[in-house]
Amino acid sequence: MPASAPTIPAPGVAPVPTPRQVSATDLRLVPGALVAWGVAWWLTSAGARTALVGAAAAAGLLALMGMLLLVRRARPPRGLGQCVLVAACALAVLLGGTADLVARERGGAADLAGQGATVEVVGRVVQEPVVVVNPWSGASDSVRTALDLTTVEGRGVVAPGGGRIGVLGDLAWGEADYGAEVRASGRLLPAGPGDRTVATLVASGPPVVTAPPSRALGVVGVLRADLLTASDGLPADARALLPGVAVGDTSRIDDELDAALRTTGLTHVTAVSGGHFAIVVATVTALCALARAPRGVRIGVTGAVMAGFVLLVHPDPSVLRAAAMGVVGLVGIGLGRPSRAVPALAAVVVVLLVLDPSLARSYGFVLSSVATAALVLGTQPVARRLAPWIGKGPAFALAVPLTAQLACAPVLVLLDPSIATYAVPANLVAAPALVPATVLGVLATLVAPWFPLGGVVLAWPAGLASWWIAAVARFFTGLPGARVPWPGGALGAVALALLTLAALVLVWRWRHVAGLLGVRVPWSRGSGWPHTWRTAVRAGVREALAARRRRATLRLVAAWAVVAVAAVGCVVIAWPRWIAPAGRDVPADWAVAACDVGQGDGLVVRTGDGRGLMIDVGPAGDAAGRCLDDLGIERLDLLVLTHFHADHVGGLGAVLDGRQVGRALVTGLGDPAEQAEWVLDDLADRGVPVEVAEPGAGGTLGDVSWEVLQAGSTPGPGASGDGRPRLAEADGGANDASIALRVVTPRLTLVALGDLEAGGQETLDRTLRARAGVPSVDVVKVAHHGSRVQSARLAATLSPAVAIVSSGENTYGHPTQEALDLYAGVGAAVLRTDRCGTFALVVRDGALAVAGCEDG
Repeated sequence: MPASAPTIPAPGVAPVPTPRQVSATDLRLVPGALVAWGVAWWLTSAGARTALVGAAAAAGLLALMGMLLLVRRARPPRGLGQCVLVAACALAVLLGGTADLVARERGGAADLAGQGATVEVVGRVVQEPVVVVNPWSGASDSVRTALDLTTVEGRGVVAPGGGRIGVLGDLAWGEADYGAEVRASGRLLPAGPGDRTVATLVASGPPVVTAPPSRALGVVGVLRADLLTASDGLPADARALLPGVAVGDTSRIDDELDAALRTTGLTHVTAVSGGHFAIVVATVTALCALARAPRGVRIGVTGAVMAGFVLLVHPDPSVLRAAAMGVVGLVGIGLGRPSRAVPALAAVVVVLLVLDPSLARSYGFVLSSVATAALVLGTQPVARRLAPWIGKGPAFALAVPLTAQLACAPVLVLLDPSIATYAVPANLVAAPALVPATVLGVLATLVAPWFPLGGVVLAWPAGLASWWIAAVARFFTGLPGARVPWPGGALGAVALALLTLAALVLVWRWRHVAGLLGVRVPWSRGSGWPHTWRTAVRAGVREALAARRRRATLRLVAAWAVVAVAAVGCVVIAWPRWIAPAGRDVPADWAVAACDVGQGDGLVVRTGDGRGLMIDVGPAGDAAGRCLDDLGIERLDLLVLTHFHADHVGGLGAVLDGRQVGRALVTGLGDPAEQAEWVLDDLADRGVPVEVAEPGAGGTLGDVSWEVLQAGSTPGPGASGDGRPRLAEADGGANDASIALRVVTPRLTLVALGDLEAGGQETLDRTLRARAGVPSVDVVKVAHHGSRVQSARLAATLSPAVAIVSSGENTYGHPTQEALDLYAGVGAAVLRTDRCGTFALVVRDGALAVAGCEDG
């Protein structure tokens, strides 16, 4: 009979069933990955010379085995090919690590750190600033970040950077933009063994920005900042958690919420992990499938989205690792092909260790690798075992957190000697909210800069999902026994791993255990619940569904109608802002705007799209807030309150509502005392950092710089008992204590004089004339609403092209004709808010022009 002919069974004889083909998991690259891990661990504490010797030895061994493989090509020794593969992985890591060590030793940072030298460094910010709590005082008074060094100068030597350094500095470092090049000084200290950084700089002052971030990173910075603005109106937990879930920004998460996330094993929702990338890739893949896009288009779109998401959450090594792990995990679980996913995971581990051997000592890398391997290998078997009992969908949903938690628990014990008792149920309950929180949060991030209201609309459902995650964390944390103590260290980790393995064997072989105990199981293996139980439950469910189907259809129609009406309403409300994002009568390229706040001051300098520097907020009311809305300002990088008179600080509440404020600058004289008290209270309640202005202080906000020319008397350094800045006490003198500010933009220079009286103006004039060359000024905000008390010498020194007078209906006679004539006499075009209303200054083709004012 030909071999291809089918076998026909004899009558009455049942055919022999064909055995199910099970593809074996390919583990050939796993030993190579483990050896590469061990080599990388050793490299992190070795010197360059030792690493070179190790690389030479590995190369020689690999060459010897390769020759043996060639000589005995017909019948190679058993296992020789595997040994060659392992040696190749080890050699690759040795070569990569040796190159990194040589670069470190050639740089000057390591040597200077060993000497504890005071240095000046130039480098690029490569880590989001993280506020550090002082363990002694409990105050959040320092910031930790990292720099990729360009140069380091110390002990009379200028050397190339040669690696990355950690930075511990004051709160001013929190303003350093990711990707910006900065110059800083301080003491350089050695890094710990196995640390990815070459050294640690204890900065002696704030950083000086020498170059802005690249254009791409600048766009990313705007996107992340606008997400914070779009989520400002959310409830506290949602406001804190949404930026972390969407883009990994944890700056708003307080200690209590952070502890709750740790206790319930939910920290992965804010640390950009493989899960984030899996969600993004799965969403994009589903949309491409829905659009029936060709395979090539799907691959290209998915790759582009992945690259964009990496840039959005910042391309740190941990993010690149998470991206690689997320892709491997998603492919392995989605295709159900652990046989292919395991070698892919091992290859990713080897490649990442070649690029950065210090990952071998990173707990994040260990957890990512272990979790991904567990998900790839364990999710499908666990889901199949649970499916007969709870159904396929619930079984898969439970298998993912259960598998990951069981695999990661022994590693987590090394970090915190305790067990999160409710981690699996907490992750299971929170999981449905993670996808909408991530997807809608990312969409809100992308939409907010060009369509602010759309960003807010998307942020609310994303915030609701984030609030649910926070609520789950707080609920399970409050349950008794939420965290059970466990022995720490390697012994505790091994003990927990053995206990977990024993529990898995017990559960997997429960029928055998039950038989040993003499318990008879009344149903067959793999059937789950008894057949009669399942039949009764299914019948009841079918009957209930049939009774509710018609009502469910009507509810669905009503729900879609509500969604459609809400969508139309959002478009109608947002349309005016969509087509005119810069305001009603203000051009998109405005540089300075004078807000019509009535009898008071309110001046805004544009520092970026939707961002500004504001000087004073006018009297009580919402005029200043409405002005900022019309200008499209959603974040104030700096708020300057020149002094505490009501016509300069009364509108503070309306300005702070719905806006994020980076920091506030106030005069050092607390007069009037009651006004100063409530202003500081309001700023503290809103979480706005407050600084007391000092002459010479300054900073940069994007491409705008500012400098305090003059400020009132300031008390001694320090803060009051409640952490607020200390103010000097006086009865009167507030006007001459006004902050005089100089602001320089790429297009014009502005000087704002607050309410300086004659004495304050004369002092400022002497200060300016004492400088080497009086700086040119384009715009002056005239002192004290154009009162009759003006310094002719100061007006002549400044000689502005434009003089802005901010005033409204009053009984003081402001502005006086003397003040108007004085500035007109030095060649200034005088513009008044009491006649123009709100107006803006623009610079086009090198010429200064006004928009929104025909009668100055």
